[in-house]
Amino acid sequence: MQFADPKKLTTTEIETGPVFSPRFGADGLIFAVATDATTGEVLMAAHMSAESVALTLGTGEVHYFSRSRNRLWKKGETSGEVQKLVEMRVDCDQDVLWLKVEMTGRGAACHTGRRSCFYRKVTAEGETVALEDLGGAPIFDPDDIYRG
Repeated sequence: MQFADPKKLTTTEIETGPVFSPRFGADGLIFAVATDATTGEVLMAAHMSAESVALTLGTGEVHYFSRSRNRLWKKGETSGEVQKLVEMRVDCDQDVLWLKVEMTGRGAACHTGRRSCFYRKVTAEGETVALEDLGGAPIFDPDDIYRG
């Protein structure tokens, strides 16, 4: 699957035209945010390569690119927590993707075993900045899944 080269399009074509031309960074990646297709809850954020975007569109199952492991990965390949793509959107200048997904398995999107990767809130009081746990208890024990 080939995508149009954004360097060959005008700003107007990129921002308002019908051509999908994702603007991958110098590292070959584009930022993606995954939300629950039904509730709108933000589940996770990750990066995608051209190959992972193509695989996602071609298979209907979300693939990402792991910067820490420097490789392509299918969400849920180890945990069983696969993300089924319901809809993919791109922002106005085509450098961020929004994935509306349906979670399979137990419904945990985070590698910590939680529903969402965004289970802590940043609080600031004076010079003190801390994280407040919002009660997102793990759905599964990650040690059992990833190290077991």
